[in-house]
Amino acid sequence: QVQLVESGGGLVQPGGSLRLSCGVSGSFYRIITMGWYRQAPGKRRELVAQITTGGSSNYADSVKGRFTISRDNAKNVVYLQMNSLKPEDTAVYHCDAAVAVVPFTSNEYWGQGTQVTVSA
Repeated sequence: QVQLVESGGGLVQPGGSLRLSCGVSGSFYRIITMGWYRQAPGKRRELVAQITTGGSSNYADSVKGRFTISRDNAKNVVYLQMNSLKPEDTAVYHCDAAVAVVPFTSNEYWGQGTQVTVSA
């Protein structure tokens, strides 16, 4: 069974930084894409950033230039470095991964989420 576990959330002042981590464990063939989504109270879940095995990434317009996604394929970990944080970045951040449990398949898995609060 594939499991995703996030860490690194917390309370930070506006302008501050946080680094989120998400590790993938279990039995699988390979991880295809990894990403981060967020959901603020009363809002829909939105894609924050996504990265492929080869390192190609894309970002939500609202975080471009402030957030950086990266991954360590050897450790099956994805990171989200968040700089210049704003109050509107406050949300529960979820890790997401498209995983091939066996070759030529793909299933989506989610982490439980980690709270990020940006407040003075």
